[in-house]
Amino acid sequence: MSRPTTKPDLIKRADEQNDKMWKLIDAMTEEEQNATFNYGDAFNQKEAHWKRDKNLRDVLVHLYEWHQLLLNWVESNQKGERKPFIPAPYNWKTYGQMNEEIWEKHQNTLLINSMELVKQSHASVMKMINDFSDDELFTKGSFSWTGTSTLGSYCVSATASHYDWAMKKIKAHSKTYKGAHKA
Repeated sequence: MSRPTTKPDLIKRADEQNDKMWKLIDAMTEEEQNATFNYGDAFNQKEAHWKRDKNLRDVLVHLYEWHQLLLNWVESNQKGERKPFIPAPYNWKTYGQMNEEIWEKHQNTLLINSMELVKQSHASVMKMINDFSDDELFTKGSFSWTGTSTLGSYCVSATASHYDWAMKKIKAHSKTYKGAHKA
């Protein structure tokens, strides 16, 4: 699937991927939703997030916090408070450390609460997206604070692309969980 480049495509893809993610989660048993991720002995993914996120809650709070990054970044810059997307002291080279802090921050967040947080933040992001025109979202230079990218590109990353990322993790967990818990 190609990356959205228009407001209608962004809205459609973000909502579709969000719906797919929730269908995947809703198809899990409560035990599976609460289980610690175990991807199996043959699993060889190298990215840090595969080790960082230990359960569904960890994945969901990550989505929620990235929604908050987007919402806060847009709001601040629209008020004239020039801020980068990744807040100081982090940057695009060190955002992995920020993700670790997000993980630590939410270790006492309940799964049910993480589910509600993501549902609410998705709705907030979609409302924000709706407030912008297609040109504002996808024309380079519409906002000086988006640099060489577009606001829409950031929105795709924080929604549809991030939901794809979450589903890969959830599917990998489900596969090994169901394999280990066959009746």
